Amino acid sequence: MRMLRKLDKKIGTFLLAAGLAATAWAQGRPAPAFPAKPVKIIVAAAAGSSPDAIARTLATKLGAAWGQPVLIENVAGLGGVTGTERAAKAPADGHTLVVSTIGAIAVAPGMMEKMPYDPVRDLAPVSLVMSMPNLLVVHPSVPATNVRELVAYARQNPGKLRYGHPGSGTTPHLSAELLGQMVGVKLQGVPYKSSAQMTTDLLGGHYEVLFHNTSVVLPHARAGAARVLGITSAERNPAQPDIPTVAEAGGLPGFAVNAWWGLYAPAGVPGELVAKISADVAAALAQPDVKAWIEQQGGVAGGGTPQALRAFQAAETQKWRDLVKAANIQPD
Repeated sequence: MRMLRKLDKKIGTFLLAAGLAATAWAQGRPAPAFPAKPVKIIVAAAAGSSPDAIARTLATKLGAAWGQPVLIENVAGLGGVTGTERAAKAPADGHTLVVSTIGAIAVAPGMMEKMPYDPVRDLAPVSLVMSMPNLLVVHPSVPATNVRELVAYARQNPGKLRYGHPGSGTTPHLSAELLGQMVGVKLQGVPYKSSAQMTTDLLGGHYEVLFHNTSVVLPHARAGAARVLGITSAERNPAQPDIPTVAEAGGLPGFAVNAWWGLYAPAGVPGELVAKISADVAAALAQPDVKAWIEQQGGVAGGGTPQALRAFQAAETQKWRDLVKAANIQPD
């Protein structure tokens, strides 16, 4: 019996030592290399769109840094919801990411009765990629040279001013509805299936007011075909410092609308891997040629931490949920 007890003790000591050695080896060994294979970035928008363009630029930089191809897959539909859903259901190993939109992440939760994914539960924020404000422009026939005069004219002529937008819940739509809510004036929305036709019709005087991308409308304004009244960002854009914000030009503190695109991973990707990808994205976005390209589009480079994107997402979701309810905005 005494010999058995001694044998059990030796076996126990051996197993304990082996367990500790195995634990130490596991803790000390390096994490599996990432990426171990090509990475796919799903872009929740059509090829040729602004989200697609910045995603392809980012893919080129990340591919060079990672030594693996970074492939783009465009999955458009439902304002970004279709592509974001696909990414949310992908394996959580970091090899499938998604560049998703303000619509699919922050606007849709307030507009759709039932979403096919939960933006908070099913996605892991990685980094804000880019934001882009709109310019507020009017047709030259509108007797307003600034935002205050536009608001005064709208109040004196209720129901007369119309604005174009490319769909319910888009930033041109939200911009006009937010302005109307803040000043107590209802502008009449004119929906378009084509952004190009929407711009053409403003220039032709078929309606009066438009919120749209700087890169699209600024050349027309400089040619005298439209008049710029303000930019929808919270601060002036360094690339166009002479254009006031709608907030300052209209005496409307708090008015701010930006289209934005964030990089997300499926929920469940390890936090240390998310942090690595986020840091690599920040480094790519900080490269001078990337920053210059973004500024040429009238945008602002992202590059913040996962935590910063999560907080920003929460604030944006609540903001647009409140507006959708107040303005009774319905999905298309």
